[in-house]
Amino acid sequence: MNLLQIPMPADTLQAMYNSLSSAEAEAVKMNAFELAQKGGWLMIVLLILLLMSIYVLIERTLVINKADKEDHSFMNRIKDYIHDGKIEAAITLCRHTDTPYARMVEKGVSRLGRPTADVMSAIENQGNIEISKLEKGLAVLATSASGAPMVGFLGTVTGMVRAFMDMASAGTNVSVTTLSAGIYEALVTTVGGLIVGIIALFAYNYLANRIKGIVNRSEMRIMDFMDILNEPAA
Repeated sequence: MNLLQIPMPADTLQAMYNSLSSAEAEAVKMNAFELAQKGGWLMIVLLILLLMSIYVLIERTLVINKADKEDHSFMNRIKDYIHDGKIEAAITLCRHTDTPYARMVEKGVSRLGRPTADVMSAIENQGNIEISKLEKGLAVLATSASGAPMVGFLGTVTGMVRAFMDMASAGTNVSVTTLSAGIYEALVTTVGGLIVGIIALFAYNYLANRIKGIVNRSEMRIMDFMDILNEPAA
């Protein structure tokens, strides 16, 4: 007798439908924290990478915003001070203007009277120091951007190994429930690793572009400063 041909009461069908709907509702109610717990201990590693990436993004953004201040009258005042021989006033102005290009100009002003090559060398050395200050912490973002997906992939492998081990232990009594723990670990860690990696990558590119803009602006100010030094005497 074909079981598919046995008529089932409407009450039984409704009960089965209600049971499936209840299971789906329970799955939907699972929040992000509960889902993350399914990923196992590797989710702790991903959480640490995420927190470090967010911290670096916020901290570097504040530093870069401070360094990105623009004083449009700065170079004109420096020019006037140099032409008037007020070197100390020019140095004081640079110190009160808390930006990378101001510190580079200060280094150049302090070397006035020496050969141009010595002035440029001092400015370039200070510029390298300023760039290294701005780029502090970006290595963390680069590591998170490349490392988080690898941690997620590791979770995928360990999760599948766990699923096959559970399946082997269950023998002929294999069920979806038996495999669910390993499959959860495999999929959740993969998703978590990709999310953390994408956030870190976007944060790195954002900060790198901001720093590049500051470097370009500083180079323009140094060119203006060198033009002031190379102006013919009146």
